[in-house]
Amino acid sequence: MAKRGIPPLFQELSADDNIIGVGEGHKWIRGENTGQRATVVLVRKKLAENNLMRGAIIPQRINNRPTDVIEVGDIRLYNDRIGMMRPARPGISIGHYKVSAGTLGAIVKDRLTGEPLILSNNHVLANSSDSTDDRAAVGDAILQPGSIDGNNDQTDATIGYLERFIPLNRRVATSQCPIAKLFETTLNKCIAIFRPNYQIKVFRQNDAVNIVDCAVARPVSEAVIAEEILGFGKVAGIKEPEIGMEIKKSGRSSGITSSFILATDVTVRVDVGNKEFGIFTDQILAGPMSIPGDSGSLILTEDNHAVGLLFAGSEKVTMLNRIDHVLDALNIRF
Repeated sequence: MAKRGIPPLFQELSADDNIIGVGEGHKWIRGENTGQRATVVLVRKKLAENNLMRGAIIPQRINNRPTDVIEVGDIRLYNDRIGMMRPARPGISIGHYKVSAGTLGAIVKDRLTGEPLILSNNHVLANSSDSTDDRAAVGDAILQPGSIDGNNDQTDATIGYLERFIPLNRRVATSQCPIAKLFETTLNKCIAIFRPNYQIKVFRQNDAVNIVDCAVARPVSEAVIAEEILGFGKVAGIKEPEIGMEIKKSGRSSGITSSFILATDVTVRVDVGNKEFGIFTDQILAGPMSIPGDSGSLILTEDNHAVGLLFAGSEKVTMLNRIDHVLDALNIRF
């Protein structure tokens, strides 16, 4: 595509700060389209002639055509994904009240009750909880938008409450053994005498692997959510992932992106923060299509069939849970 320069007419007229654009259209008179070709001039605000300097008055004709002045206000980029949206649609900012933000992946249904639920990652809706820590608890507030996206009023932003989540297993975990806990408590009492600002924790090697990173929240009402994924519409169903399959996603941070499935049945070590990592198995590897904040995005085929749930990645690849594992683990369906 040839590189274009700024049109001379725009350069001439935009010296006036109130004029922000030019184009071609039709002449409208008192709300009626005359069908006559016109030079369209876009202004922030229409002003009466007696409030304008002589040089700021738009001529009645430009380039041998009548002019049509349209008031458009200040035109700016939309970034609906990080603002408050009601009803909220998949593809936008969401998060546990202790989490910065991730992506609302999909609206799903409880297999037993049929009630709608909000789907995303554990690390988005449950603060990376392993269920034995104090990171999150069922009933915690879920915010839309997430707390990092300008939310100052938790009451207004609360869109739902954590319903259930699959624990996130770390390779090294806090020990729950009574003997280890007693040892930890006794040792810390001794240390407190000499170093009150220090504390010892006993950890155990954890051999448990992860199949999914997922959670669901119950919306405060059905009226606050909508099924249609931003930019894509409704989910058509699910499909088995295949190597080479074209996929797409709609996410909070990078919007709509696409890539290909590179590998399946992947076992991988994933950094889960705070110098900790977890082992994930039976995962899907895709090309680069995400950045931080896209976690929780539903991964779809070109015809809107779900194949995975985005949970991790790097500058070069994206990691996905298989969607059938997610649905079974949480006992949900589309």
